[in-house]
Amino acid sequence: MNPWADARPRTIGDLGPHVARRYPFESRFANVNGWRMHYIDEGPRDAPPVLLLHGNPTWGYLWRDVIPPLLAGGYRVIVPDQVGFGLSEHPHAASAHSLDNHAANLVALVDQLGLDGIFFVCHDWGGPTGLSALLTRQERAVAVAVMSTWAWREPSSEFHRRVMPWKTLHAPLVGPFLSGRQAAFPGRTTYLSVVDRERIRADALDAYVSVLPDVGDRRLTWQWPRSIPIDPATDIAGERFDWLEAGVRKLKLPATVIWGREEVVFTADAFAPRWHEIWPHAEGTHLVTGNHFLQEDSGAEIGDLLAEFAGRHVPVTEEGDR
Repeated sequence: MNPWADARPRTIGDLGPHVARRYPFESRFANVNGWRMHYIDEGPRDAPPVLLLHGNPTWGYLWRDVIPPLLAGGYRVIVPDQVGFGLSEHPHAASAHSLDNHAANLVALVDQLGLDGIFFVCHDWGGPTGLSALLTRQERAVAVAVMSTWAWREPSSEFHRRVMPWKTLHAPLVGPFLSGRQAAFPGRTTYLSVVDRERIRADALDAYVSVLPDVGDRRLTWQWPRSIPIDPATDIAGERFDWLEAGVRKLKLPATVIWGREEVVFTADAFAPRWHEIWPHAEGTHLVTGNHFLQEDSGAEIGDLLAEFAGRHVPVTEEGDR
């Protein structure tokens, strides 16, 4: 049974009491470019908005421990599930999952909510998609944070050049089998991409697996990574990354860099310095305990870092003015 065929979309409450207790927010939905996008929108409506953007194969639940310090700081916190993940609609067609389409979905949400003075927080694929959306609506952005992400064609991560596991996971036949039928990404890959694996097993793993219930729903988990520029002969998004890097290099927004010490995909020693080369004014690098999904290990600490940074660069006034 395909839950996306139901008249009523699934909400956070439908995922069971454990998820609802850890992610105690109201499910909201927007129509973005013909797709149903799930998001939460918490805090005062006239407060500066903080947009928390996830990557593959997670959803808004990843930010659950980051959110409270931002709300305590008086901010409006908006966390969308990118189309294809979480409680958003899961298009089964590859054509829906280009980098441009995902960026356009975020732009549509920003426009529908009328957001202004946005603090963009970008993690993993939330980097290329979120930064593309930021460049499209630069007049609405006031600050940016990057975590375990990138915005350039070369050099790609050494991890992504390995035959095992990366290239095997994304081979034409083996990739759909492992990532689709075997649910490798929301299951084993997520489990292996944190430091405290017993905690994620008890606290989060089911929340990631249960929202991608069948093979078609997991399409984005193997489609999105094929846009990572690795081989110039086969790149399908190389020009888009060239455009993205040129754009972010021109940004003069207040910026901060947060990274996991144990990161194995976008390693701290190779990738964080690149952000400081692009943005010499950026704060950090703030190192926290964490592998690729560093929010699972250090969510509250990351929330405190973001709230402190925002307090200096995106202050909240009593009237909610920016």
